[in-house]
Amino acid sequence: MNPKDKRNQDSQPLKDVIDHFLKAYSLESKMKELDIVAAWPELMGGAIAFRTKSITIKNKTLYLEINSAVMRDELYHGKKVIIERINTFAGTEVINDVWFS
Repeated sequence: MNPKDKRNQDSQPLKDVIDHFLKAYSLESKMKELDIVAAWPELMGGAIAFRTKSITIKNKTLYLEINSAVMRDELYHGKKVIIERINTFAGTEVINDVWFS
């Protein structure tokens, strides 16, 4: 058997290999969290993104530091919408609560 033939038989798409690696090392959720932080302006719009000083996710809780008291109050009343948008974007439940500071 030619060594090149064996190599072609065992080859897999790179996406499948990366997905398997992320699952094996339990990094899937962390990658989704990073995707959410990167997509924050797209998810919430430019005005909210501009007023957001920091975004962190820990134990399925989104922590937002907003530099406008008025916007922070408005977002507090729309927590459910924020959670739905983020989880829809991620395709799974990544967030179940939001805290503001």
